[in-house]
Amino acid sequence: MAKMFKVKLVKSLIGCTPVQRATVKGLGLRKRNTEAVVKDTPAARGMIFHVQHLLEVQKGS
Repeated sequence: MAKMFKVKLVKSLIGCTPVQRATVKGLGLRKRNTEAVVKDTPAARGMIFHVQHLLEVQKGS
């Protein structure tokens, strides 16, 4: 089974750049406190790194 990350949007997108908003949307998150499960790929890691100040990340199985 592929490794996964559980990401949760814990901070608001107010004041973020359009690129950061698009990155959060690409991770499958919409509103504050929403969660998504994302595959552990280099692209997903880069997206998480780009907006890490807005997220809470947990390692999945």
